[in-house]
Parts: sequence; structure tokens; C-alpha cells
Amino acid sequence: MENTLVRDDRVIVSKLTPGPFDLNRGDIVVFRDPGNWLGTVPQTNEGGTRESVRRVLQFVGLVPDDSDDHLIKRVIGLPGDHVVCCDKGGQLTINGVSIAEPYIRPGDSPGGGKASFDITVPPGKVWVMGDHRSDSSDSRFHDDGTGATGSVPIEDITGRSVMIVWPIDHVKWLSVPERVYSEVP
Repeated sequence: MENTLVRDDRVIVSKLTPGPFDLNRGDIVVFRDPGNWLGTVPQTNEGGTRESVRRVLQFVGLVPDDSDDHLIKRVIGLPGDHVVCCDKGGQLTINGVSIAEPYIRPGDSPGGGKASFDITVPPGKVWVMGDHRSDSSDSRFHDDGTGATGSVPIEDITGRSVMIVWPIDHVKWLSVPERVYSEVP
């Protein structure tokens, strides 16, 4: 997700999205590994009371969830969206509309050097991509060419990242300029 996020950034995650608030194209979401994208992840357990207290504090958002089985990526396509890489200008298209993505890491292309793709996002899923397209293991790299295997189930989404809170010199709101997806039907 560089340069939007860098290693060791800490973010506030709203667990109200998805839920009372809808997912939107451009949202930066945290989600459980949908299909071994991370490989084997060792499990840790502090045990007893300490583990119980830590889980409660994580649930209410007072301490971060440092589990290694979550990823953070940007929502590009919502259920039913037709996402194609790339048009003649080298941009992604969503439902036939080219999008200019200002958040992509400088020097990267929208496709990130990955072969072109032409998918329709299945019901109940979203298509996600990192902002550092040439170095992001995202939906593109886990798909069979149909959109079915690379898309992330909405039920696996923990929430939407709303703000970088640490380190202090990185503090900022995480939003997407409305104009990026404003023309996409």
C-alpha cells in the first residue's frame, strides 16, 4: 500500500463498514486472508486472563490487532463491477469508465506490470488492489481469470481504515478524492 501506508504505520479501523455503512470503491479495507495469500502464519496465544483481556481491548479498538492473518488493500471493484486492465491509456476501467488513480505509488502503472485482466466481481465479494501495484500480492495474483478466486468475500472484511495514527509524523485521514470514482456507474 506504499506510499499511502508504509511499514509500521498504525491505522484506526472502523468496524461499521461493512455494516451500517456501505463499502465504496477506493475504501482501504482490512480483511482476513481469504485463501492462503499469506502462506502459513504461526499462531500465538498468551493464554489465560491476559489473552482474554487483550481480545476484549482489541474488540473495542483500544489496542491494535497484531495478528498476522490480515491484509490491507484498496477496494477497486464492488459486487457486479466489470474491472478491466487496462485501456489504451494504460488506466483501469470499471464498468467501462477509465479511472485516474492519484494514490498509486509514483513510478507504478495501474496494472503494476501484471498481465491484463478482465473480470466481473462476484456477488458478496470485492476486488482489491494495493497502491504499490508492482509489489502487491492482491486480487490480480490470486485469481483464475474469472474474478471468482481473487475477489475477497465481504464477510472477511474486518473494517475500513479511516486514519493513520502512528507514527505521529504520519498522522492523516485516509480518504479517496471523490472524483476518482465519481463517473463509474
